[in-house]
This record gives sequence, C-alpha cells and structure tokens, in this order.
Amino acid sequence: MGRLTTHILDTMHGRPAAGVAVRLFSSGEQRSLLAYANTNADGRTEEALVSGELMQTGTYELEFDIGDYFRELGVELGAPAFLDTVVLRFAVKSDENYHVPLLTTPWSYSTYRGS
Repeated sequence: MGRLTTHILDTMHGRPAAGVAVRLFSSGEQRSLLAYANTNADGRTEEALVSGELMQTGTYELEFDIGDYFRELGVELGAPAFLDTVVLRFAVKSDENYHVPLLTTPWSYSTYRGS
C-alpha cells in the first residue's frame, strides 16, 4: 500500500516553512477531511498524511494556510492577501508513494510529484 507525504519550502526566505496548517481532503463524490497537521521545523508533517489501507485510488486536495504563516513572520500581505490558502488537487493510485511539496512565497507557488 502507498502513502502520501508533503513538505513546504518558503522560497521568499530560503528555508522550510514551520508551523503551517495542512489539511488533506478526499474529493470524490463527497469532499471529506482525512488528515490535519502542522509542519515541523523542517517544513514537514511528522507522519504521512495517509497511508496503508486508508490510501485509496482517487482525487485528493491538500490545503496549506500560507497566509497565516507569512503574517506570523511580519510579511505585509495586503487585504485581501493574494494567496491565503493554497489548494492543490491531484490524483493518486493506492499502491504508490506520493510526496507533494509546496514551494511558496506570498505571491506564488509551485509543486511537483516528489519521491
């Protein structure tokens, strides 16, 4: 069975993004919350967000509260912030491992399928 992990890099400051709230949802017929975590000092969640039998083939959404993170650092985001919660929608197969990182600034983000 596979597993899903994530981490966040603050590319504005060139470091991992610690203390960011992350939520994982399944987004099939009904959207449901599967996991909630905050990133550690290395910008990672302490454990996989989903793994084993809970890892099902399908579509998922990750939500990252980067607006709160940058506000805590004293970054002026304006009102409303250009990016507040970043939402990534992606599909997985249950028998594979997925690492979905977020590289972000207050005004941009990118992601990729990592290993």
